[in-house]
Amino acid sequence: MIRCIRHTAAFSFLLLVALLVNAIRVQVVEAERYGASPANRRAAIARYDRPRGALLVEGRPITGSRDSGGRLRYERTYADGPLYAPVTGYSSQTYGTSLLEQAEDGILAGTDDRLVVFPWWDRLTRAHRAGGDVHTTINPRMQRAAFEGLGGRKGAVAAIEPRTGRILALVSSPSYEPGELSGNGARVTDAWRRLNGAARQPMLNRALRQTYPPGSTFKVVTAAAALESGRVTDIDARTDSPDPYTLPGTTTRLGNAAQDCADAPLRYAFRASCNTVFARLGAGIGLRGMADTARRFGFDDRRLRIPSAVAPSTFDTRMDPAQLALSAIGQYDTAATPLQMAMVSAVVANGGQLTPPYLVDKVTDARGVMVAAGPHPPTREVVGPATAEQLQEMMIDVVEHGSGRRAAIDGLTVGGKTGTAQHGVYNEGTPYAWFISWARQKDSYEPIVAVAVVVEDAAADRADISGGGSAAPIARAVMAQAARPGDDAP
Repeated sequence: MIRCIRHTAAFSFLLLVALLVNAIRVQVVEAERYGASPANRRAAIARYDRPRGALLVEGRPITGSRDSGGRLRYERTYADGPLYAPVTGYSSQTYGTSLLEQAEDGILAGTDDRLVVFPWWDRLTRAHRAGGDVHTTINPRMQRAAFEGLGGRKGAVAAIEPRTGRILALVSSPSYEPGELSGNGARVTDAWRRLNGAARQPMLNRALRQTYPPGSTFKVVTAAAALESGRVTDIDARTDSPDPYTLPGTTTRLGNAAQDCADAPLRYAFRASCNTVFARLGAGIGLRGMADTARRFGFDDRRLRIPSAVAPSTFDTRMDPAQLALSAIGQYDTAATPLQMAMVSAVVANGGQLTPPYLVDKVTDARGVMVAAGPHPPTREVVGPATAEQLQEMMIDVVEHGSGRRAAIDGLTVGGKTGTAQHGVYNEGTPYAWFISWARQKDSYEPIVAVAVVVEDAAADRADISGGGSAAPIARAVMAQAARPGDDAP
């Protein structure tokens, strides 16, 4: 009898041990797999059972949370949703997250281990952490100036602080209201279908995810390559460039919209935007030299994160001399995001140095205690100081005496470059209007901002579309706001 009791007790103990082992396996070893299962609704319920952390601009929240009273309790809300959508993205209970909402999801949702002192204890106890806050680098006055400047036209604006890489404005137009996607149900599904099916593509982030032929704004890169390679040693010397210029190995003759481009010096060719001079320079520099210079400015970099992913800007490395000549004037298949062209302008303004752009200043927990600072990426040299100074001279000349006059601002030294990018199978599409620029105080060499503007549907005549008419006034408005003190309300 005692033996039976002992056997039963031992068996019961083994069963208890087995249950404990299985419980540990389920709760510790298999927890991640079960938590990720689409059939498990507990994770989603827990995720939306508390308010999400905020995204902030100059300390003011531009996102919030609303208690819906449903099982997925808290829905995302947005202040000035269309204005900041290219920065925030959306956070949807149905369709997930995008842009900063996605890149900083761990902080905002409270799952990032940086928010607690002992992460292992929270995982063991399944504690629900409060979401942290993400402080952006955006300047609200510059953001609004860019948004209102585009006025609903298709296009984008990117503005950078050249010394630090802080992104001060990031606008894509037309935009959308991300709050329409926040919850769940038929209303959200209908909004998703409508926004994704819209002909003007409001959910496309044209500042970060769309690449365009940069047109004549790319001549900044070609001029840098010519100066760095020694192909041009004096920007006021004749360049021995014919007008028209026959593309190498072809019978195709390239002409100019401007006058007096034959044998024009680099300074004049830059101001007048002589295609023949720059196409010939690009072919003479060669594919390796042009591609190397473009890469140093940031082209073909597939690793760029701000922390949202950025579409790579491209400069082809498999071209014949004729294609290279066209690429040197920003045509053929050269393509760039507005952020990339703002980086090009920032390099010139910053004495040839590039600080990679970033969008997050710092991260704080729910109590406001900083848990992570901004990335502060290292600066690298793109071109030498002497080259940068000559590029600055030529860009200032464009604003003071050329097609960029509408970007001039009293009290500031402004440099710029206009551009017209042809597109369509036979270049029949309305050209894209480009303007890239930078500004500094008259009595300083410290740049305050670098800007790139592209306008897709510039409904004007060819002369106005060149960038000086459609894009330069937008850049001017953004730069003017950069020069204002930063302590007043947006």
